Amino acid sequence: MRRALLGLFAVLGLGALGAWVWRGPATGSEGPHIRMAPDPAPAIFARAMSPRPILLPQDHGPHFDYQTEWWYYTGNLRTGDGRPWGYQLTFFRRGLLPGAPPPGPGLATNQLYLAHLAVTDVSARTHAFRERFSRGAAGLAGAGSPPFEVWLEDWRAEAVDAAGSDVHLRARDAGLALDLDLKATKPLVAHGDRGLSPKGAEPGNASYYVGYPRLHTRGTIASGGIPAAVEGESWFDHEWSTSALGPQAVGWDWFSLQLSDGRDLMLFSIRRQDGTAEPVSGGTLVDPEGRTRRLGAGDFRVEVESRWQSPESKAVYPSRWAVTIPSAGTHLRVEPWLEDQEMRTSFTYWEGAVRVTGAQGGAPLTGSGYAELTGYARSMRILF
Repeated sequence: MRRALLGLFAVLGLGALGAWVWRGPATGSEGPHIRMAPDPAPAIFARAMSPRPILLPQDHGPHFDYQTEWWYYTGNLRTGDGRPWGYQLTFFRRGLLPGAPPPGPGLATNQLYLAHLAVTDVSARTHAFRERFSRGAAGLAGAGSPPFEVWLEDWRAEAVDAAGSDVHLRARDAGLALDLDLKATKPLVAHGDRGLSPKGAEPGNASYYVGYPRLHTRGTIASGGIPAAVEGESWFDHEWSTSALGPQAVGWDWFSLQLSDGRDLMLFSIRRQDGTAEPVSGGTLVDPEGRTRRLGAGDFRVEVESRWQSPESKAVYPSRWAVTIPSAGTHLRVEPWLEDQEMRTSFTYWEGAVRVTGAQGGAPLTGSGYAELTGYARSMRILF
Protein backbone atom coordinates (compact mmCIF):
# COMPACT_ATOMS: atom_id res chain seq x y z
CA MET A 1 0.00 0.00 0.00
CA ARG A 2 0.90 3.50 0.98
CA ARG A 3 1.84 6.96 -0.22
CA ALA A 4 -1.10 7.64 -2.50
CA LEU A 5 0.44 10.61 -4.33
CA LEU A 6 3.78 12.30 -3.80
CA GLY A 7 3.33 16.06 -3.77
CA LEU A 8 6.75 17.14 -2.60
CA PHE A 9 9.91 17.80 -4.67
CA ALA A 10 12.88 20.13 -4.66
CA VAL A 11 13.69 23.09 -6.88
CA LEU A 12 14.80 21.59 -10.18
CA GLY A 13 14.45 24.46 -12.63
CA LEU A 14 11.36 23.18 -14.46
CA GLY A 15 9.72 26.53 -15.16
CA ALA A 16 9.27 25.58 -18.80
CA LEU A 17 6.70 23.02 -17.67
CA GLY A 18 4.75 25.61 -15.69
CA ALA A 19 5.85 24.23 -12.32
CA TRP A 20 7.19 26.23 -9.44
CA VAL A 21 8.30 25.07 -6.05
CA TRP A 22 8.42 26.72 -2.65
CA ARG A 23 11.07 25.77 -0.10
CA GLY A 24 10.22 27.13 3.32
CA PRO A 25 12.58 27.51 6.27
CA ALA A 26 13.24 24.47 8.42
CA THR A 27 11.64 24.49 11.86
CA GLY A 28 13.54 22.73 14.62
CA SER A 29 15.32 19.73 13.11
CA GLU A 30 12.61 19.04 10.57
CA GLY A 31 13.73 19.36 6.97
CA PRO A 32 12.48 22.07 4.62
CA HIS A 33 8.84 21.93 3.57
CA ILE A 34 8.70 21.42 -0.18
CA ARG A 35 5.54 21.68 -2.20
CA MET A 36 4.84 21.92 -5.87
CA ALA A 37 2.21 23.96 -7.68
CA PRO A 38 0.37 24.23 -9.91
CA ASP A 39 -0.26 20.52 -10.00
CA PRO A 40 -1.02 19.12 -13.46
CA ALA A 41 -4.67 18.15 -13.71
CA PRO A 42 -4.75 14.49 -12.58
CA ALA A 43 -7.32 13.73 -15.27
CA ILE A 44 -4.60 13.85 -17.91
CA PHE A 45 -2.79 10.95 -16.24
CA ALA A 46 -3.98 7.35 -16.41
CA ARG A 47 -5.85 6.03 -13.39
CA ALA A 48 -6.01 2.59 -11.82
CA MET A 49 -9.61 1.65 -12.63
CA SER A 50 -9.63 -2.15 -12.80
CA PRO A 51 -7.30 -5.14 -12.45
CA ARG A 52 -4.80 -5.59 -15.28
CA PRO A 53 -2.27 -8.27 -16.15
CA ILE A 54 1.08 -7.86 -14.41
CA LEU A 55 3.80 -8.44 -17.00
CA LEU A 56 7.36 -9.21 -15.95
CA PRO A 57 9.95 -7.91 -16.21
CA GLN A 58 8.34 -4.87 -17.88
CA ASP A 59 6.17 -3.93 -14.90
CA HIS A 60 9.17 -3.69 -12.60
CA GLY A 61 10.03 -0.54 -14.51
CA PRO A 62 8.38 2.90 -14.69
CA HIS A 63 4.78 3.60 -15.73
CA PHE A 64 5.05 7.11 -17.09
CA ASP A 65 1.34 7.46 -17.87
CA TYR A 66 0.67 7.44 -14.11
CA GLN A 67 1.56 10.43 -11.96
CA THR A 68 3.27 8.78 -9.01
CA GLU A 69 5.37 5.66 -8.52
CA TRP A 70 7.67 4.22 -5.87
CA TRP A 71 10.04 1.33 -5.39
CA TYR A 72 10.43 0.46 -1.69
CA TYR A 73 13.10 -1.79 -0.16
CA THR A 74 13.19 -2.48 3.58
CA GLY A 75 14.89 -5.22 5.54
CA ASN A 76 16.01 -6.72 8.82
CA LEU A 77 19.59 -8.02 8.78
CA ARG A 78 22.10 -9.47 11.26
CA THR A 79 25.84 -9.78 11.51
CA GLY A 80 27.45 -13.16 12.10
CA ASP A 81 27.44 -12.54 15.86
CA GLY A 82 23.72 -11.65 15.86
CA ARG A 83 23.88 -7.85 15.85
CA PRO A 84 20.58 -6.57 14.32
CA TRP A 85 20.30 -3.87 11.65
CA GLY A 86 17.42 -2.37 9.69
CA TYR A 87 17.48 -0.48 6.40
CA GLN A 88 15.25 1.44 4.00
CA LEU A 89 16.06 2.44 0.43
CA THR A 90 13.19 4.09 -1.42
CA PHE A 91 12.88 5.69 -4.84
CA PHE A 92 9.90 7.91 -5.72
CA ARG A 93 8.98 9.14 -9.20
CA ARG A 94 6.62 12.07 -9.81
CA GLY A 95 5.37 12.93 -13.27
CA LEU A 96 4.72 16.56 -14.15
CA LEU A 97 3.15 15.50 -17.44
CA PRO A 98 2.25 11.99 -18.61
CA GLY A 99 4.54 10.10 -20.93
CA ALA A 100 8.20 9.19 -21.02
CA PRO A 101 10.78 11.96 -20.59
CA PRO A 102 12.16 13.46 -23.81
CA PRO A 103 15.20 11.64 -25.21
CA GLY A 104 18.57 13.24 -25.54
CA PRO A 105 21.34 14.59 -23.33
CA GLY A 106 19.68 17.81 -22.16
CA LEU A 107 18.18 18.69 -18.78
CA ALA A 108 14.57 19.05 -19.97
CA THR A 109 12.29 16.48 -18.39
CA ASN A 110 8.77 15.80 -17.19
CA GLN A 111 9.92 13.48 -14.38
CA LEU A 112 11.22 14.24 -10.88
CA TYR A 113 12.78 11.73 -8.50
CA LEU A 114 13.17 11.62 -4.73
CA ALA A 115 15.00 8.96 -2.68
CA HIS A 116 15.29 8.12 1.01
CA LEU A 117 18.06 6.09 2.64
CA ALA A 118 17.92 5.03 6.29
CA VAL A 119 19.99 2.69 8.45
CA THR A 120 19.10 1.51 11.96
CA ASP A 121 21.93 0.11 14.07
CA VAL A 122 19.96 -1.51 16.87
CA SER A 123 22.94 -2.34 19.09
CA ALA A 124 24.24 1.24 18.88
CA ARG A 125 20.69 2.62 19.35
CA THR A 126 21.03 4.84 16.28
CA HIS A 127 18.79 5.62 13.32
CA ALA A 128 20.22 7.81 10.56
CA PHE A 129 18.63 8.95 7.30
CA ARG A 130 19.40 10.87 4.13
CA GLU A 131 17.27 12.39 1.36
CA ARG A 132 18.05 13.27 -2.25
CA PHE A 133 16.18 14.92 -5.14
CA SER A 134 16.96 15.08 -8.83
CA ARG A 135 15.41 15.42 -12.26
CA GLY A 136 14.92 12.46 -14.58
CA ALA A 137 17.36 13.76 -17.17
CA ALA A 138 21.03 13.67 -18.15
CA GLY A 139 21.54 10.42 -16.26
CA LEU A 140 20.93 12.12 -12.91
CA ALA A 141 17.94 9.92 -12.04
CA GLY A 142 15.65 7.52 -13.83
CA ALA A 143 14.14 4.07 -14.12
CA GLY A 144 13.75 1.41 -16.77
CA SER A 145 12.98 -2.23 -17.53
CA PRO A 146 14.12 -4.55 -18.97
CA PRO A 147 16.63 -4.78 -17.46
CA PHE A 148 15.07 -3.34 -14.32
CA GLU A 149 16.90 -0.41 -12.75
CA VAL A 150 16.02 2.68 -10.77
CA TRP A 151 18.55 5.20 -9.56
CA LEU A 152 19.17 8.67 -8.23
CA GLU A 153 22.79 9.69 -8.73
CA ASP A 154 24.85 6.86 -7.15
CA TRP A 155 21.94 5.36 -5.19
CA ARG A 156 20.79 2.43 -7.30
CA ALA A 157 18.67 -0.72 -7.45
CA GLU A 158 19.32 -2.93 -10.46
CA ALA A 159 18.27 -6.41 -11.52
CA VAL A 160 20.86 -9.17 -11.69
CA ASP A 161 18.55 -11.68 -13.40
CA ALA A 162 16.33 -11.56 -16.48
CA ALA A 163 13.08 -11.71 -14.49
CA GLY A 164 14.00 -8.69 -12.38
CA SER A 165 13.28 -10.51 -9.11
CA ASP A 166 16.88 -10.55 -7.88
CA VAL A 167 18.49 -7.16 -7.40
CA HIS A 168 21.59 -5.41 -6.19
CA LEU A 169 21.18 -2.34 -3.97
CA ARG A 170 23.89 0.24 -3.61
CA ALA A 171 23.79 3.57 -1.76
CA ARG A 172 26.30 5.67 0.15
CA ASP A 173 26.00 9.09 1.77
CA ALA A 174 27.92 10.74 4.62
CA GLY A 175 28.67 7.65 6.68
CA LEU A 176 25.63 5.61 5.65
CA ALA A 177 26.18 2.78 3.18
CA LEU A 178 24.38 -0.22 1.70
CA ASP A 179 25.80 -2.83 -0.65
CA LEU A 180 23.30 -5.68 -0.71
CA ASP A 181 22.26 -8.60 -2.92
CA LEU A 182 18.57 -9.55 -2.72
CA LYS A 183 17.17 -12.83 -4.04
CA ALA A 184 13.41 -13.43 -4.07
CA THR A 185 12.41 -16.66 -2.31
CA LYS A 186 8.68 -16.29 -3.03
CA PRO A 187 6.84 -15.32 -6.21
CA LEU A 188 5.61 -11.80 -6.89
CA VAL A 189 2.48 -10.91 -4.89
CA ALA A 190 -0.30 -8.82 -6.46
CA HIS A 191 -1.99 -7.08 -3.53
CA GLY A 192 -5.65 -6.12 -3.39
CA ASP A 193 -7.79 -7.34 -6.29
CA ARG A 194 -5.16 -8.94 -8.56
CA GLY A 195 -2.90 -5.95 -8.05
CA LEU A 196 -5.57 -3.22 -7.86
CA SER A 197 -5.39 -1.64 -4.40
CA PRO A 198 -8.19 0.88 -3.66
CA LYS A 199 -7.22 3.95 -1.61
CA GLY A 200 -10.66 5.58 -1.48
CA ALA A 201 -14.25 5.21 -2.58
CA GLU A 202 -13.91 7.29 -5.74
CA PRO A 203 -13.42 5.39 -9.03
CA GLY A 204 -9.74 5.47 -9.99
CA ASN A 205 -8.61 6.40 -6.48
CA ALA A 206 -6.43 3.30 -6.37
CA SER A 207 -2.95 2.05 -7.16
CA TYR A 208 -1.44 -0.98 -8.79
CA TYR A 209 0.48 -2.64 -5.98
CA VAL A 210 2.86 -5.59 -6.33
CA GLY A 211 5.98 -6.81 -4.60
CA TYR A 212 8.16 -9.56 -3.25
CA PRO A 213 7.38 -10.24 0.43
CA ARG A 214 10.58 -12.13 1.15
CA LEU A 215 14.03 -11.74 -0.40
CA HIS A 216 17.07 -13.41 1.06
CA THR A 217 19.64 -10.66 1.56
CA ARG A 218 23.37 -10.53 2.16
CA GLY A 219 26.07 -7.91 1.80
CA THR A 220 27.38 -5.03 3.88
CA ILE A 221 25.82 -2.13 5.78
CA ALA A 222 27.33 0.83 7.62
CA SER A 223 26.29 3.75 9.78
CA GLY A 224 29.23 5.97 10.59
CA GLY A 225 31.77 3.17 10.76
CA ILE A 226 33.36 0.20 9.05
CA PRO A 227 30.84 -1.73 6.88
CA ALA A 228 29.49 -4.81 8.64
CA ALA A 229 28.81 -8.08 6.82
CA VAL A 230 25.11 -8.91 7.23
CA GLU A 231 22.49 -11.43 6.16
CA GLY A 232 18.71 -11.55 6.56
CA GLU A 233 15.41 -10.83 4.81
CA SER A 234 14.13 -7.89 2.79
CA TRP A 235 10.70 -6.79 1.53
CA PHE A 236 10.03 -5.03 -1.79
CA ASP A 237 6.99 -2.93 -2.70
CA HIS A 238 6.23 -1.31 -6.06
CA GLU A 239 3.18 0.91 -6.59
CA TRP A 240 2.03 3.25 -9.34
CA SER A 241 -1.06 5.42 -9.39
CA THR A 242 -2.78 8.72 -10.01
CA SER A 243 -4.71 9.00 -6.78
CA ALA A 244 -5.10 10.98 -3.59
CA LEU A 245 -6.15 10.52 0.00
CA GLY A 246 -9.89 10.73 0.57
CA PRO A 247 -11.41 13.95 1.95
CA GLN A 248 -11.44 12.68 5.56
CA ALA A 249 -8.07 10.90 5.53
CA VAL A 250 -5.03 12.31 7.34
CA GLY A 251 -2.46 9.50 6.98
CA TRP A 252 -1.85 5.78 7.13
CA ASP A 253 -0.27 3.00 9.18
CA TRP A 254 1.42 0.23 7.17
CA PHE A 255 3.10 -3.02 8.25
CA SER A 256 5.19 -5.60 6.42
CA LEU A 257 5.86 -8.62 8.66
CA GLN A 258 7.87 -11.78 7.98
CA LEU A 259 6.89 -14.54 10.40
CA SER A 260 8.88 -17.51 11.69
CA ASP A 261 6.33 -20.03 10.35
CA GLY A 262 7.11 -18.90 6.78
CA ARG A 263 4.10 -16.61 6.33
CA ASP A 264 4.27 -12.93 5.42
CA LEU A 265 1.75 -10.25 6.30
CA MET A 266 1.06 -6.82 4.82
CA LEU A 267 -1.51 -4.59 6.51
CA PHE A 268 -2.49 -0.97 5.93
CA SER A 269 -4.97 1.29 7.64
CA ILE A 270 -5.84 4.69 6.17
CA ARG A 271 -6.72 6.90 9.13
CA ARG A 272 -9.48 9.48 9.16
CA GLN A 273 -9.40 12.70 11.15
CA ASP A 274 -11.74 11.20 13.77
CA GLY A 275 -9.41 8.24 14.32
CA THR A 276 -11.46 5.66 12.44
CA ALA A 277 -10.13 3.71 9.46
CA GLU A 278 -11.22 4.07 5.85
CA PRO A 279 -13.24 1.02 4.71
CA VAL A 280 -10.69 0.34 1.94
CA SER A 281 -8.02 -0.51 4.55
CA GLY A 282 -6.81 -4.07 4.19
CA GLY A 283 -3.90 -6.36 3.63
CA THR A 284 -2.49 -9.62 2.28
CA LEU A 285 -1.53 -12.82 4.07
CA VAL A 286 1.04 -14.87 2.15
CA ASP A 287 1.54 -18.55 3.02
CA PRO A 288 4.98 -20.27 2.96
CA GLU A 289 4.46 -21.37 -0.66
CA GLY A 290 3.52 -17.88 -1.83
CA ARG A 291 -0.26 -18.36 -2.04
CA THR A 292 -2.14 -15.23 -1.01
CA ARG A 293 -5.28 -14.36 0.90
CA ARG A 294 -6.71 -10.88 0.62
CA LEU A 295 -7.73 -9.31 3.93
CA GLY A 296 -10.49 -6.72 4.18
CA ALA A 297 -10.81 -4.09 6.88
CA GLY A 298 -13.00 -6.45 8.92
CA ASP A 299 -10.59 -9.37 8.77
CA PHE A 300 -7.98 -8.00 11.19
CA ARG A 301 -7.57 -5.80 14.24
CA VAL A 302 -4.68 -3.49 15.08
CA GLU A 303 -4.79 -2.11 18.64
CA VAL A 304 -2.30 0.48 19.85
CA GLU A 305 -0.75 -0.50 23.20
CA SER A 306 1.70 2.36 23.73
CA ARG A 307 2.81 5.63 22.18
CA TRP A 308 6.03 7.61 21.81
CA GLN A 309 6.52 11.35 21.34
CA SER A 310 9.30 12.58 19.10
CA PRO A 311 11.51 15.07 20.93
CA GLU A 312 12.24 16.71 17.57
CA SER A 313 8.91 17.01 15.71
CA LYS A 314 6.74 16.63 18.86
CA ALA A 315 4.55 14.19 16.91
CA VAL A 316 3.04 11.34 18.96
CA TYR A 317 3.26 7.95 17.22
CA PRO A 318 1.94 4.50 18.12
CA SER A 319 4.86 2.46 19.43
CA ARG A 320 3.50 -1.02 20.15
CA TRP A 321 0.58 -2.88 18.61
CA ALA A 322 -1.50 -6.00 19.15
CA VAL A 323 -2.36 -7.44 15.71
CA THR A 324 -5.02 -10.12 15.39
CA ILE A 325 -6.35 -12.08 12.42
CA PRO A 326 -9.17 -14.05 14.08
CA SER A 327 -10.00 -16.33 11.14
CA ALA A 328 -6.35 -17.41 10.87
CA GLY A 329 -5.83 -17.86 14.61
CA THR A 330 -2.94 -15.40 14.47
CA HIS A 331 -2.14 -13.16 17.44
CA LEU A 332 0.89 -10.87 17.22
CA ARG A 333 2.62 -8.19 19.25
CA VAL A 334 4.61 -5.76 17.14
CA GLU A 335 7.11 -3.27 18.59
CA PRO A 336 9.92 -1.14 17.19
CA TRP A 337 13.52 -2.13 17.69
CA LEU A 338 14.05 1.56 18.45
CA GLU A 339 11.34 4.08 19.26
CA ASP A 340 13.08 6.91 17.42
CA GLN A 341 13.07 5.88 13.78
CA GLU A 342 11.41 9.10 12.66
CA MET A 343 12.27 10.28 9.15
CA ARG A 344 12.63 14.07 9.42
CA THR A 345 12.94 14.68 5.70
CA SER A 346 11.03 17.17 3.55
CA PHE A 347 7.92 15.56 5.01
CA THR A 348 8.11 13.99 8.47
CA TYR A 349 6.99 10.41 9.00
CA TRP A 350 8.03 7.36 11.01
CA GLU A 351 9.44 4.31 9.27
CA GLY A 352 11.47 1.67 11.01
CA ALA A 353 12.39 -1.89 11.83
CA VAL A 354 10.05 -3.83 14.11
CA ARG A 355 10.12 -7.20 15.87
CA VAL A 356 7.25 -9.62 16.33
CA THR A 357 6.23 -12.08 19.03
CA GLY A 358 2.97 -13.97 19.34
CA ALA A 359 1.20 -17.22 18.68
CA GLN A 360 -0.35 -19.17 15.84
CA GLY A 361 -2.97 -21.66 16.97
CA GLY A 362 -1.29 -21.78 20.37
CA ALA A 363 2.23 -22.32 19.00
CA PRO A 364 4.85 -19.60 19.65
CA LEU A 365 5.57 -17.24 16.76
CA THR A 366 8.30 -14.66 16.17
CA GLY A 367 9.21 -12.41 13.28
CA SER A 368 10.50 -9.09 12.03
CA GLY A 369 9.43 -6.41 9.61
CA TYR A 370 8.90 -2.72 9.01
CA ALA A 371 6.20 -0.21 9.90
CA GLU A 372 5.37 3.14 8.31
CA LEU A 373 3.32 5.80 10.11
CA THR A 374 2.29 9.01 8.37
CA GLY A 375 0.08 11.95 9.21
CA TYR A 376 1.14 12.22 12.86
CA ALA A 377 3.44 15.22 12.46
CA ARG A 378 0.88 16.94 10.21
CA SER A 379 -1.95 15.78 7.98
CA MET A 380 -0.84 14.14 4.77
CA ARG A 381 -3.98 15.55 3.23
CA ILE A 382 -2.12 18.89 2.97
CA LEU A 383 0.58 17.24 0.90
CA PHE A 384 -1.23 14.50 -1.03
